[in-house]
Amino acid sequence: MAEANMIMEESFDQDIGNPMPAPEKRCYTVEEIQLILNISRPSVYRLIRRKCFHAFQIGRGKWRISKKSFDEWLDSVS
Repeated sequence: MAEANMIMEESFDQDIGNPMPAPEKRCYTVEEIQLILNISRPSVYRLIRRKCFHAFQIGRGKWRISKKSFDEWLDSVS
């Protein structure tokens, strides 16, 4: 028990005043595109099938959309 308390104390002693910056986001998920465009999930998949922007599949059914490609597409249709 004392060992567990020491580990917890050590983890809280880390310098949280200078956290590592989060890496820049390079891809969106289908859910993020839904929120950005306020459209349904099937509509996002329709845009992917039409190749409106660069998208690729990772794993079973998980898609990622290139942020750069999506942002360029969005600017062109706005």
